[in-house]
Amino acid sequence: MLKNLKISILMTIVTTILLGVVYPFAVTALAQLIFPHQANGELIMRNGKVVGSHLIGQPFSSPGYFRSRPSAAGTGYDAGNSGGSNLGPTNKMLIDRVNGDVQKLQAENPNMPVPIDLVTTSASGLDPHISPEAAAFQTPRVARERGMTESDVRALVDKHTEGRQLGFLGEPRVNVLELNMDLDTVHPLH
Repeated sequence: MLKNLKISILMTIVTTILLGVVYPFAVTALAQLIFPHQANGELIMRNGKVVGSHLIGQPFSSPGYFRSRPSAAGTGYDAGNSGGSNLGPTNKMLIDRVNGDVQKLQAENPNMPVPIDLVTTSASGLDPHISPEAAAFQTPRVARERGMTESDVRALVDKHTEGRQLGFLGEPRVNVLELNMDLDTVHPLH
């Protein structure tokens, strides 16, 4: 009995060290060596400062910028509190929020149907992308606010539209932060 207890304690210590220290350190070191940009969160730098990540969305409220999907993560785009709202499709709070968002967006662009990703949150609440349709919906507002032609704004949207991964995975998407940064470079807000 004492021998078995001694073996189990030693095994616990050894596996804790191996799986709790050595393995995570090795994987982290390997990731830093082979994929340093990805391992560090695909941070986006501008003028020597971190302005965001290619992987995590952020809110934009100024009318001269494309807006991201709504976020249900914490107070919005909170990476430490990632997750959806878990509200079901018949939940009154969800229906009221979506209807309110649709009404606001229809007032902005009354002649177009509102793309679903502008009024629904992603599963993580941190999605940095919108659909090309959501970008097209916002193009008239952004062009008007920046004093640009809609065709110039559409060209920037097209430039930032990413296709399906490996040609068949996922859907085409537009990274909102990168698009807004390019807009600031090409035609800054006054």
